[in-house]
Amino acid sequence: MKNPCFQAVFRVEWIPVDLGLYVEIVRMAGLHWIDEWIEEGRPVVMSRGFKWMVWGVLVVAAPAVSAEDGADDTPGFELGGAVRFNYGWLDYGPSSGFEPELARIDARGDAGPAFFSLQYRWYDGFDAVHHAYMGWMLEDGRDGATSDLRAGIQQVPFGLLPTASHSFWFGSGYYLGLEDDYDLGVVWQRQSGAHQWHAGVFAGDEYGTGANFDRYSFDVATTEALPYRERERAILRYERSGGTDRWETTWGASAFAGRIENRLDGGRHDHTGGAVHGQWVRGPLTLQAQWARYRYGNPEPRIAMSAFMFPFEIASQADVPTFNVAWDVQRTGWFDSIACYNNASATLPVGTDPGLRDSIQNVTGCSFGKGAMLTYVDWIAGRNMWFAGGPGIGVRDPANDGWHSRLNVNVGFYF
Repeated sequence: MKNPCFQAVFRVEWIPVDLGLYVEIVRMAGLHWIDEWIEEGRPVVMSRGFKWMVWGVLVVAAPAVSAEDGADDTPGFELGGAVRFNYGWLDYGPSSGFEPELARIDARGDAGPAFFSLQYRWYDGFDAVHHAYMGWMLEDGRDGATSDLRAGIQQVPFGLLPTASHSFWFGSGYYLGLEDDYDLGVVWQRQSGAHQWHAGVFAGDEYGTGANFDRYSFDVATTEALPYRERERAILRYERSGGTDRWETTWGASAFAGRIENRLDGGRHDHTGGAVHGQWVRGPLTLQAQWARYRYGNPEPRIAMSAFMFPFEIASQADVPTFNVAWDVQRTGWFDSIACYNNASATLPVGTDPGLRDSIQNVTGCSFGKGAMLTYVDWIAGRNMWFAGGPGIGVRDPANDGWHSRLNVNVGFYF
C-alpha cells in the first residue's frame, strides 16, 4: 500500500523523435484506461479532456533543445517502476505465503517550465492509476521561492504530507480518504522560506464514478444501500516550519469544502473537513500529531467507501486523531537504512447512533532499506477496523467487536 518516493534510473537529453515513441510510453504506463472510459460509456467529457492533457504534456516535452538553452533547461525523461511481494499472517482469517502484490511503472519528464508525472499499478485482480498530471513551474527558486500549477490526477494536499504515517499499512485516515488520496483536479502550491501553501479545486474522484471499486486511493462508493459519489471540492492548506537549537518543528492546518451526490435522485449534500498537524524532529527521533475531522451531510449515519475492489461502510461524521513516533536507527549494519515506528490512530464517530462505534488502529514495525530493496515488517492491531478484521470504520457489528491482529511483511524492489 505504501508508496515510496519515485526512484529514477536515467535522464536523457531530448532530440526530435517520431510520436510513435510517445504512443509506446502511454501504452507502457497503462493509460489504455483513458480509451476504455470512452468505450465503456464512462464520463466522456472528463476522459477526453484528460486524454488531451496527457498528450499535451508529451508534445510540449518533445521539441529539441535549442543552442541558446543552458544546461539547467535541458529537457529530460525518467522511467522507473517497482515490483513488490507480500506475506500476511492473520489471527482472524487464513494467512498467505509470499505472493506478488504489485507491479508498477513510473514516468516523468520536463521541458523548461513544463513537467509531467504518472504512475500506473497492477495488483492481483485489478489495475489502477495512481497519479497522472501535468504542471507548469511558476517560480524556480532564484528569488527565494518555488511555485507551480498542476492539473490531473494528483494527491489531495491535506494534513501531514506526504502521509500521516510511516508504515506500509498507513493510518486510519488513508481508509477514510484523508491520507494519500488522489483525485482529478488543479492544485497551486508555493514554498517561500518557512511557509508553504496549497490551494486546489477537484472535480471529483479519479475515475468520475463511485461505482468503480478497482482503485488505489479510497473514495466515496456508490452502493445499493448508499448510492453516493464525490463531486466538486475546494481545499486550502498552510504549513510553517521552524525550529530551535534542538528541535526542527513543522505545524499546519488544512480545510476543504465540497459536495457529494445521490445517484438516485440527484440530491447534493455537503462534504467538509479540516485538520491541524504538527511534526517535531530531533536527530533520529520524529514525532507527529494530527487531529482531522470529516463531515458528510447525507441523512444516513453511514456512507460507503471503496478501494482495492471492495466497498465498505464508515461513519458519515467523525474525528480522526493520529500520533506517530519514529526512530532512524544509527547503526544499520548490512542495511543502508533502518527506521522503526509506532503509528496510532482512531476514528471517533460523532453522534449517538447505536450502529456506530469507535475504531482504533495501531501499527508497530520497522522498514529496512538496501539498495533498490525496501522491506516493511509491520504488526497491525485493530479494533473495529477495516483491513484488520473489522466490519468497516466507525461502525458497529456486535458479532465482530474485538481486537484483531496481523503480521505483514512487504518486500519491494524499486528501480
